[in-house]
Amino acid sequence: MSALSLLLIFFATVATMEGFAYVMHRWVMHGPGWFLHASHHRPRTGFFEANDLYFVIFAMPSILMLLGGVQWGWGNWATACGAGIAAYGAIYLGFHDIIVHQRVRHRYVARSRYMKRIVQAHRLHHAVETKEGTVSFGFLIAPHPTTLKRALAQRGRHGVRAAKGLSDTGLSE
Repeated sequence: MSALSLLLIFFATVATMEGFAYVMHRWVMHGPGWFLHASHHRPRTGFFEANDLYFVIFAMPSILMLLGGVQWGWGNWATACGAGIAAYGAIYLGFHDIIVHQRVRHRYVARSRYMKRIVQAHRLHHAVETKEGTVSFGFLIAPHPTTLKRALAQRGRHGVRAAKGLSDTGLSE
């Protein structure tokens, strides 16, 4: 398999992971998997939260594909796919846990329109502390914050946290 083909598999896997992440977040984490994800919609009391188990769960396919490609003879395509899943996980860790939730303190401030939009969309997602009524389940692709605010208002602000959470997300009016 050519290097270009492997690179295409890698990038296609990273792109596909956005769709996979959306589906898992929308219908699993805010569905039957809420028992773990609920901890992520509440104030964290320590460094770890139950939701962190999803990071381990979602790393398993990457580990399996990397092992299959490198050790078990599945082919380079499996290595490229496993590396794409791992790359998406690294992007997620950097953006979600470090930039948005500041689990590692930093001084980064989103300045580009894209980063501001994605950060605000994620904060609007966290404005809701219940399983239902949440908006914006994507990670790298998110609707415009105005659209998300409108959706929250149409839902009667069901599950939206108290005033502190509203001002932190730009929901106060």
